This record gives sequence, C-alpha cells and structure tokens, in this order.
Amino acid sequence: MRKTWFFFLILCNLSVARGQEDSLKSAAEPSRGLDKMFDLADQVVDFISGEKWSIIPAITYAPETRLGLGLRAIRLFEKSDSLSRPSSLPLTFLYTLRNQIIFTAELDHWMKENTKHLNVRLELVDFPFVFYGIGNDTQREASEDYASRFIRLNMSYEFMIARGLYLGPQLEYRAEKLYRNIAGGLLESGDTPGSNGFNMLGGGAALLYDTRDNIFQPRRGQFHQLRFLHCASVSGDTYGFQRIQADLRQYIPVYKRQMLVLQLWYQANFGATPFQQLSLLGGSDVMRGFFEGRYRDLQGLALQGEYRMPLHRKLGMVWFAGTGQVMPAFSDFHTHRFHYGGGIGFRYRIHNEGLNLRIDFAYGDRMAWYFGLNEVL
Repeated sequence: MRKTWFFFLILCNLSVARGQEDSLKSAAEPSRGLDKMFDLADQVVDFISGEKWSIIPAITYAPETRLGLGLRAIRLFEKSDSLSRPSSLPLTFLYTLRNQIIFTAELDHWMKENTKHLNVRLELVDFPFVFYGIGNDTQREASEDYASRFIRLNMSYEFMIARGLYLGPQLEYRAEKLYRNIAGGLLESGDTPGSNGFNMLGGGAALLYDTRDNIFQPRRGQFHQLRFLHCASVSGDTYGFQRIQADLRQYIPVYKRQMLVLQLWYQANFGATPFQQLSLLGGSDVMRGFFEGRYRDLQGLALQGEYRMPLHRKLGMVWFAGTGQVMPAFSDFHTHRFHYGGGIGFRYRIHNEGLNLRIDFAYGDRMAWYFGLNEVL
C-alpha cells in the first residue's frame, strides 16, 4: 500500500512539473531523454500491432480481480469516408489471481454514414467474487465469497430517425450458475433472488442521442442514452423484471485541449430481480474507488465527472470524482445517503483515432487502482 501511494505521489509531482513547464513555453523544450522514452513506447506499440490489429499484452489490476494477466486485441475497421465513425472489434482474455477467467468480444459497427449502428457483446466468465448484501448501508465485514459461471449476450440495433437521434430494439440473454458459496451465508440459504442461478431472456428498446465528434476521444458533444428492458425466465423459475436505464453525458471543451466530462447515471429495476442484475455501484465504470457491487439495490443513481488535459505528446492526465447511492425505491433517495470517491489517472494514446491505455488511482471506501483500455466516460 505504501509503495502504491509513493508511486501515486511521484506521478502527481511529475504532472505538476509538466504543467509548470507548459506554462513557460519560452523555456527549454522537453528533454531529449523524455522524447526518447516516448519514441521507444511508440515503437513497442507498433511492433506488437499489425496493420489491422492492435495487440496488447494485458497486465490488469482492480480490487475485483486483483492482478490479471492475458491478452487484449482490438481491430479498427476502415472508414468508408471521412465523416463515418470507425467500427471496432475488441477481444479480451484474462486470468486473474482470484482464479477468474474472463473472455469478452464486442462488435461496435457503424454503417451507411452513421445512419445505422449495431452493437454485439459476448461474455464468457468463470468468476469467484464477493457479495456484500443488498442496500446502501451494507458493511464490509459482512461480505461473503461466492463463485459462479455465466454467459451473457447483449445485442442492440439502432437506426437514425433524426440528426444525432437513434432508435432501435435490444436483446439480452444471461445464464448463470453459482457453484460455490459460504456455508450458512446469505447466498447459501437460497433466500436471495439469484442465489440458485437463473436463465433469463430480455427484450426492449433503446433511444440514443449522440453528437460526439469522436467516439474514442470526444472533445465536444453529447451522449444521452435511454434503455428499457423486459426480462423473463426461460427455465421455469419465478424471476422476471423490468429495467429502465439512463446514461446522460456532456463533453465540454474548457481551455485549448483541456475538457470536462459530466455524467448522470440512473438505473431502476422493478420486479423479481436476481442480485446479479441489481443496480450496482463500484468498479471501473461507476464509482471508481469502490469494489464492484459494494452497494447494490433495485435502483441506483450516480454523478461522475472527469477533467482531462494533455501532458506531453501522447500522454495525458485526468482528474475524476463521483458520488452515488442505491435504494429500493426512488422515494428512499436522500442527499445524506451519498457515497463519494475520486482520484487521478494517466492516459497513453495507442491509436490515431484516440484509443487510450489508461491507469487510474482512486479512493472511495478503499485505495484502488485500475488499468484498462479506452476511457471510462
């Protein structure tokens, strides 16, 4: 832990020094040694990547997985014209020190000058994990380990109905089976929905308003998404629920290449919802600095923000903060029930379209760091 904080402080000092140097442009240019380091990094990325695929040995870390080793590869498909958005196919295989095995594949395909959009995501996971209970006030000491295997498939197809506005159907399938839990725990009793596994199929619709100028590194524009999903059991159990999700993001240029990103996220489930499908706070996407699923309930609300700035060449830095809470119904929402987290991160661009490697240092209810591909917001 002390080594992590020491490394964190060194990076902060380097970023401050870099900012002071940029404010005095009449001073000397960055040292030749620093430029040689960036040249070497570019050569390494070019060496391990082909003309069509960018291949990255994956050394990841998050509180949910601990250290993970594997391989990430992403292919960006050629654009038909200068106005079309690039399509992408990222593949990930990871094995972690928690004995988790994770394979994901996602096709994000823009067609006919961005008038049609197809997204397909497949996950195959063997996942020892931690359950903290349900509610906004659960205690870390009451957590219990469990392990499950699941397959999840998400598909959505949207077509443009007005400038920047898309509408279309979505489909979700998930089958999960728990194969290990704590004797005498909440999951072993079978009283928690989803503790005996489930097999569910859902269908619904998505409404998207997207005016971002770049899908990997937007500098201005909006991304607002509303989703409705109705899920029913396909294995004879009693689970079935409806979900409404809102993801509202604003990208605001501030000064030169610096920018501010703001997000409002809200998810509400109604009905007999397995605990794995509840609204979750924590993890690398919603509330960094908290264990994924540290707080979960039928409904969840989060506000997040990032301030992004360039440092040198392909290296950038972000400051981020978030606050959120979960509740069984929106009538239980209260301003004094928010949890807070924040931190600092660094980015290194590996593709001209703006695809980044990222490392984030966060603090919420714990100190955590994350290493991944692309931006969070």
